[in-house]
Formats: sequence, C-alpha cells, structure tokens
Amino acid sequence: MNDWRMSDWRYWFNDHKGTLLAFAVFIVMFTIYAGNHSAGLTPNVATTAANKGVLLALVAMAQTLVVLTAGIDLSVGMVFVLANCLASHLVVGTPVQTGLGVVAVLAAGLLCGAINGLIVIYGRLQPIVTTLATGAIYFGIALALRPVPGGDVNAELADAVTGRLWETIPAALAALAGIVVLICIPYRRSVLGRAAYAVGSSEPAAYMSGVPIGRAKLLAYSLSGLLASCGGLMLTFLTYSGEASAATGGTYTLNSIAAVVLGGVSLYGGLGSAIGAIFGAFVLRTIGDLLFVFDFDPLWQPLFQGVILLVAVSLASVRLLKIRNRLDLFG
Repeated sequence: MNDWRMSDWRYWFNDHKGTLLAFAVFIVMFTIYAGNHSAGLTPNVATTAANKGVLLALVAMAQTLVVLTAGIDLSVGMVFVLANCLASHLVVGTPVQTGLGVVAVLAAGLLCGAINGLIVIYGRLQPIVTTLATGAIYFGIALALRPVPGGDVNAELADAVTGRLWETIPAALAALAGIVVLICIPYRRSVLGRAAYAVGSSEPAAYMSGVPIGRAKLLAYSLSGLLASCGGLMLTFLTYSGEASAATGGTYTLNSIAAVVLGGVSLYGGLGSAIGAIFGAFVLRTIGDLLFVFDFDPLWQPLFQGVILLVAVSLASVRLLKIRNRLDLFG
C-alpha cells in the first residue's frame, strides 16, 4: 500500500512539477516586486498587476490547449484583437444588450478556433501554417471593424470585472478562477481532454488505441479560440475601446508561447496544464514589472526578457535530450 501511494505521489509530482516550479518562481518574483515598489503591496498595486497578468494568462491558456496536442496556434493574438474590436461594438447598451454582446463575442472566438481546428484536421495542414494564415484573416476582419481605435463598452460591467471585490481582492483574479473552474478543469477531466494529452504524447499510438483524435483536436482549437476571446473582452473592459493593432496581436501570440514554456508545458505536446501556463504568464508579466521597478533602461528590457526566455527553453530541453523513449516523460 505504501509503495502504491509513493508511486501515485511520484506520478502526480512529475505531472505537476512544471506548474509548481512556475508558481514558486512567481511568488518569489512578486514578493521582490512588491517589496521594492514605492507604494508597497496596496490594493491598487495588486489590482493593476492582476489586470495585466490576467490578460496574458487567458491568451496563454488558449495557447496551452493547442500545444498539448503537439500543435501551435499563431492566431491566438489575432483572435484576441478581433474579440476586442468586436466587443467595442457589441458590449454596450442595456444589460440585456450587453449580455447578448458578450455571448456574441465569445461565440465569435469559439468559431475562429473551430475553423482553425477543422482546417488542421480535414485540410491536413500543419497547425503553424494554418493558424498563421487564419490569424491574418482574423486581423483583417478586426481592421474592417475598427479602421481607427474607438468604440465603447458597458462601464458598469467593465468596472466590476477590472475592479476589486470587498475593496481588497482583484476581481480579474476571481474571473480567471471562474474560467478555470468552468472550462479548464472540466476539459482536463473529460474524455476528449484526456484524448488531447494522448494525441500530444503520440498521435500514432493514440490512433491505434482508438482515441477520437479529430474530435479531441477540434475541441482543443475551439476552446483555444474561446479563451482568446475572453482575453479580448478583458482588454476591452480595461481600455474602454477597441483597436486593430497587429503589434498587440503579435506580442500576445509570442508572449503566450513564452508563458507556456515558463509554465512547464512541453512544446512537444502531452505534458503540462493551463494552470501552469497561468503562472508562466504571471512570471512573464512580473519580469517586466521588476525591470520597471529597478529602473532598467527600456531599450535593454526586451534583451533581458529574451535572455530569460532562452534560459527557460534551454532548461526545459535538457530533460528531453536525456530521453530515449517519450513514455519516459510520464514515468
């Protein structure tokens, strides 16, 4: 019995150690940040940091679901921008109109993700090529919706999502926790969620085992689009406007991949979790905050962030160099 418990604990630890490491790094870095901030850890400082972190966390979660299937989604940033532009048109007016607008924005994100999945599955194109092309299309639609920045959003809803609960807890963190509980945890425990891990580990083996590969991939890409649109909604709540910015879309796409790596998700697929990507996103955002607090020259900040990311990717690759059989990843 003790041997079984030790084996079970060892499996759990191997499955979650990337998440645990990202969480530990985030706690250390945020403690340093709060300790050196001129205002200290006030509710305003915590809320500002949470709002910025949640934006990237949502896009990183979207990226994670695709990466787990051994794919990559270069359109998540553009779906994020499209949702922002769409929300600046639709999430306004009466509570009923606002609610319908939110549903429409989320449905649009879900549709974008589903289109990606259908092309990858039935068109048999590489995910990187597919999502690069569809991302350009989504950005074109966003640009048609918002040729110039502008628009509006329901102020009461925006203030509720980006403000604080009981004057202390950032509401954005509560919203993020709700999304994890409603989407990510049920997905991971579902048949198709487990199938996505199997596909990412070895698609030929998954096929031979009768795993529904097509449905697993379609659901992963669809939920990826949904989560990216949640991020676009959050951006609209923060800025009260929409903007079709290619720079914003590209930055969030690249940072989502960085957050996935920092969160312990394997770019080879089949290993990691959306929760790990959340802490990876928080780590990445905190790096930028630390550079600001310690007054690094802005011209050097991208170089410093790039070096940190390179080190993280290299450390993640060291283990893969020692592996002869990919099943060793889960041993």
